[in-house]
Parts: sequence; structure tokens; C-alpha cells
Amino acid sequence: MAQTKIDKIASIEEEIKQLKERQKLLQQQHNAQERKDRTKRLCKRAGLLESLLPDTIPLTDEQFKSFLEKTLLTDFARRTLDTIAAQDTAAVAPRPAETAARDNPTPAANLTHTAHESREDEDTGEGNGARVTG
Repeated sequence: MAQTKIDKIASIEEEIKQLKERQKLLQQQHNAQERKDRTKRLCKRAGLLESLLPDTIPLTDEQFKSFLEKTLLTDFARRTLDTIAAQDTAAVAPRPAETAARDNPTPAANLTHTAHESREDEDTGEGNGARVTG
């Protein structure tokens, strides 16, 4: 028994309705996963910041915001971020010399630069004031 055109239209409309519901559900799942990923990233980065700068823990939210604005919204911070981002881009396709350097990393002990040393560097005009940890 062949369906009439009206029955076919109704069937297609029902299928469209089901697909729209499925799309809505998938979008909600995607949004929920993005929120979870963002929350995890924020917690991880905030924990890293507190571990590197434990003196920021007792600050109020306003003091912490002021600290971030004064330290991170500088030309130096922007250049540093741009340099790191450019290195990430270059790391996607490492050259042979970079591969050898990556396989023989510098010991972490030589890279550690304490906050006290950074202040001394700033006083003498040496260094970049950044702290590198391994």
C-alpha cells in the first residue's frame, strides 16, 4: 500500500522534528563538555599560579586583580606571550637541530631562577624578571 504524498510529508516533518531534538541534545552535551573543560583548565592554571607565587594566596580578589593587571598587562608580558606562542607554532614542525636539542634538554637545575634572584636582576637591570622552572 503506497503512502500518499500527505503521509510522506508528515513522515518527513516528524523526522525533521526528531533530528532537531537530537541536534539540540548534542549541542547541550557539547556545551556541558566545554564548561567542564574550561573549569578544569581554570583550576589547573590557578593552582599553578598559586604554587609559583604563594604570596598571592592571602590577597583579596581586588588585590589579586591589581597584581595581575600590573604584571601581565605590560609590553614585556605581551612580548613573552607572543614568543612562547611562536615557539609552540614552530614546535609543530621541528627542524633536525631542534629535535636533537629536545632529546638532550638542559638540566632543570640550571634553569631555575628564584624570585629573589629576579629582584636582584631587576635592581641591576639584568635578566628579564621572569622565572623559569623545570
